[in-house]
Amino acid sequence: MMPLLPVATVVLALQSAASPPPPKAPSATTAVAERATTPPVIDGKGNDAVWRIAPVIKDFRQFQPTEDGNPSFPTEAKVAYDDQNLYVFVRAFDTHPDSIKKLLARRDVRICCDQIKIVIDSYHDRRTGFEFAVNPGGVKRDYAMYGDDQQEDDAWDGVWEVATQIDSLGWTAEFRFPLSQLRYAHQASNVFGFAIWRDIDRHGGERVGWPVYRPSRRGFVSQLGDLVGLDGLPAPRRLELAPYAVTKNVPEAGFQHNQTFDGGADIKYGITSNITIDATVNPDFGQVDADPSVVNLTSFETFYQERRPFFVEGTGIFNFPVDCSAVNCGPEGLFYSRRIGHDPSRILGAAKISGRLASGLTIGAVEGITKKADVGGATLEPFTNYGVLRLSQDLRKGQSGFGIVATAVNRNVDQFTIGLRDQAYVGAADFRHRFYGGTYELTGSLDFSTVGGSAAAINATQRNSTHLYQRPDNHLDYDSTRTSLSGNSEEILLTRRSGFIQGQTSYLRRSSGFEVNDLGFLFSANQQQWNNWVSLNWTQQTKLFQRAFWNFNWWQYWTASDGLPTERAFNTNAHMQLKNQWFFHLGGTIGGLGGTYCAYCARGGPALRVDKYVAPWAAFGGDQRAVITPYMFVNFVTKDGGRSTSLSWSPEIDVRISSQFRGSVSANISHDIADRQDLPPKDSVGVHYLFAHIDQKTVSTTFRVDYTATPTLTVQLYASPFVSKAHYSNLRELSATPRADAYDDRYQPYAGSSPFFEDFNSKFFNSNLVVRWEYRPGSTLFVVWSQGRDDFEPAMGTRNVTGDFGRLFNAYPRNTLLVKASYWLNR
Repeated sequence: MMPLLPVATVVLALQSAASPPPPKAPSATTAVAERATTPPVIDGKGNDAVWRIAPVIKDFRQFQPTEDGNPSFPTEAKVAYDDQNLYVFVRAFDTHPDSIKKLLARRDVRICCDQIKIVIDSYHDRRTGFEFAVNPGGVKRDYAMYGDDQQEDDAWDGVWEVATQIDSLGWTAEFRFPLSQLRYAHQASNVFGFAIWRDIDRHGGERVGWPVYRPSRRGFVSQLGDLVGLDGLPAPRRLELAPYAVTKNVPEAGFQHNQTFDGGADIKYGITSNITIDATVNPDFGQVDADPSVVNLTSFETFYQERRPFFVEGTGIFNFPVDCSAVNCGPEGLFYSRRIGHDPSRILGAAKISGRLASGLTIGAVEGITKKADVGGATLEPFTNYGVLRLSQDLRKGQSGFGIVATAVNRNVDQFTIGLRDQAYVGAADFRHRFYGGTYELTGSLDFSTVGGSAAAINATQRNSTHLYQRPDNHLDYDSTRTSLSGNSEEILLTRRSGFIQGQTSYLRRSSGFEVNDLGFLFSANQQQWNNWVSLNWTQQTKLFQRAFWNFNWWQYWTASDGLPTERAFNTNAHMQLKNQWFFHLGGTIGGLGGTYCAYCARGGPALRVDKYVAPWAAFGGDQRAVITPYMFVNFVTKDGGRSTSLSWSPEIDVRISSQFRGSVSANISHDIADRQDLPPKDSVGVHYLFAHIDQKTVSTTFRVDYTATPTLTVQLYASPFVSKAHYSNLRELSATPRADAYDDRYQPYAGSSPFFEDFNSKFFNSNLVVRWEYRPGSTLFVVWSQGRDDFEPAMGTRNVTGDFGRLFNAYPRNTLLVKASYWLNR
């Protein structure tokens, strides 16, 4: 395979040389930056020479609770720059500065108190940007933004400086943003998208901004003002190096411990002022929070969030969902970065290139190589190369655009891994177009996939839960001798984006051979969807509430191969924020309407008729400004004529112990009774498609305590025990009439030998203690102690939850101590 990263580099070089500077876009709201001959001292005082001559930004307007309302207190801001930095000084006037809360938390944690936020769209594409926020205590938060609608990448940690002061006039924030942290086109004069937001927490969550922000319209970056006067910005060739050293002490069999020492480096190099290459050598991908514990009884894969910083940062560029409407938006997409370096493979190295050219072309490419993993000479995972290329061209100042994506996976398959696909390629194109003043938007995509490998590998692909070619009533061409499989997917969406009434209608189709799971994530192929959403939006405060939303949804699914209806459902849900800052949510779904069938329940068997289901839910959340804040979510489902039910509830309590201590306790408690739990088919004399009644109870709790000594030194304790246990009964198989109207006629007793399944009581415990010290900008020391325990019993047992937790804590612990230090170098 031709590596995608070098291809992307060539495209960038050609485009950078040929692209003309974009014309200045007219703007009704403009701020002017002053060039500083002497850089200001970042102390929050604002008494430097440049602040005495910089133009003042004054016209702040409220957008919450009242859109375009008068703010309670005035706010003023000034902007300056030199060849190295962009500076912003904000004065937040307040008649009662003694009421301003100075709370502390670790970086990137949003806590309830006043806040000043700077938003910069340095590309001036009206779709992407950076957010930099600070509270009066000096706690920093920063995000990279993608796609205009505040899709925030909170894993992005820029290197910047801020100082705050509380004085007799209110409070101030003085920022310094190195130009090396921003990306912009090199030209004689630059225009940045720019905004300043201020939160006045004790005034009912009041929020003000410059320029005026209108929540009644979709889009965030497209509503920014213009920052002009940025003349003669340099074109730095940024080089950032973050070498790190890691030492671990991990347990091994026989009560032994293994002390390891390792090192590596993360590298950023700015090819131009707007294009960056990220590389990692011998990466350490340890993560602070373990994946949540789950017991998966389905035939589908569990999706886990990406937590590794190298892959999380900049994910918005590569985001290409294959099923994300306003009605149902799941994790399915063409790029699922956790495919790279999944256990037991190890990443040898990875590189990423990303940026935006003056012509409006955004480019991203990722290349990763994983080493061969084997045991005793038998290969577990072969040497594998992964590549992703994403190009996206903006038109009409970001109001329209189109793009392409290509992914490739190549494996060195041998006799031990003959069941794996040795190659997988995906190519796709998408477009978007806003019209009628931005009120409406038309978007769509067209995807193609092809995979290849041995007959055994492609046969397994056809038979897995994503495709189910072997289903006897599927009307598909199942061929066990195939050595390749291809497919396609199409989606189109029409959205009304603003106004009191908003809505969307969308259509999606996937062919039966569509396969992206080598580097993407897909639950089901062979599917069609029609989704419809209408929303009523009250964004202006009333006597009863501050804002409210009421949604109505209708969707229906059917197979692409034979038009079999698999879902028809109606949902309504309402959300309200009261004037006292409490939130209430209520909703419900009625599904399985008009006679629908489950195409995957028999795990390759014939489609099964399913009955109507009802699923109401409710939730509330307390005022986050209070010392104690409660939350609650309750969900109930009844289906199969009342034979199957599910009740779950998730309480949470957040406690602010002091200005430096915070804690929370949350739980997830569920009782699931499924009368048709599917089991792996039994292949004896003919295939028997098995089902059973299951009674499952699950309890998990999560404890967190955070201590913030300073905004750069924090201690965090996390602990999460998990117990899930179940009892099976009433084993049976599909009858000759699985589509019968009467429930009992769809099944018959199973007289064969018992399949391999059993009652269970599974217990897990994950915990860690993390000390994080940012001892200089961009340089961090981590000390992490983690402990894991697990216990399994092949019986549900008679103990209560307390007894199960007690047995869990008697299990042998796996303790790991990790120390990681990184040092940021910038040239």
